[in-house]
Amino acid sequence: MTDIRMIEAAAGRIAGHVRRTPLLHAPLLDRIAGRQVLVKAECLQLTGSFKARGGWSAVSALDPQALARGVIAFSSGNHAQGVAYAAAKHAAPCVILMPSDAPEVKIANTRAYGAEVVLYDRATEDRDAIGATIASERGLTLIRPYDDPQVIAGQGTVGLELAEQAHKAGVDSAAVLVCCGGGGLASGIALALQARAPGLTVRTAEPQGFDDMARSLASGTRQKNAALSGSICDAILTPTPGELTFPILSRLAGPGAVVTDEQALHAVALAFSHLRIVLEPGGAVALAAALFAPDLPDSVVAIATGGNVDPATFSAALDRFA
Repeated sequence: MTDIRMIEAAAGRIAGHVRRTPLLHAPLLDRIAGRQVLVKAECLQLTGSFKARGGWSAVSALDPQALARGVIAFSSGNHAQGVAYAAAKHAAPCVILMPSDAPEVKIANTRAYGAEVVLYDRATEDRDAIGATIASERGLTLIRPYDDPQVIAGQGTVGLELAEQAHKAGVDSAAVLVCCGGGGLASGIALALQARAPGLTVRTAEPQGFDDMARSLASGTRQKNAALSGSICDAILTPTPGELTFPILSRLAGPGAVVTDEQALHAVALAFSHLRIVLEPGGAVALAAALFAPDLPDSVVAIATGGNVDPATFSAALDRFA
């Protein structure tokens, strides 16, 4: 089980291999939200998202024999790139299983890191079964996108940084909104903040219709989404909360927030206009919640989780909300 000691160990392994991302502030966003909004820009991370942290943490924890055989991961793009980057730097073979409807930029970038990409239909095929078969045939180590203790530990390093940055900014009490798919980032941050900044409370943020974590936190049991696709927030569409992540968040997180695709696109445009950062819709969901969701405290932190947006979607966001 992931704990603060694992997160601290992961921080030691990833030091010098990932970026320490800034905590940004724009007064005009405060005015729109009616509250103080700070934004931790993980979209500026290597590979374009926080997933570089978990990927490096998991790959760097493998023994030499496992590294030589290689790794496999499944992802719509951001975890794929994080694992592919780490595997390339460790000279480890890497296979990535990606949905065929993933953005072309994410597929292309994953291949550019040297990974072998295998595409599947997320609506009709079982990625777990496909991945298990390939892993068994080739002797590869599966690195799961969120239900992996070392991945959670790597993502938790965001929380270690945030605790220091928020304290320096004079923010000792706030809701920390985290874009949430399976919950690896949110649970890692929650564990880190519990140890380092207990006044900061994680709140998950999800797209409408794919709010399995919010519903699970409200009910106390893991809920499933009715569909596996149908939102522009492709990076955080998962069928159900993780087996490892949900118990952590049910213990440490507040109620989940839910936003519309339109609000996510609006947040993409506002992030560019006022912070000059580029977000993908799934990476902007936390900022959308910070700006538009009700029942939040006077101070919030939004984790801007990823910036791997295709040009057409980014242009559409700017055109619509300029």
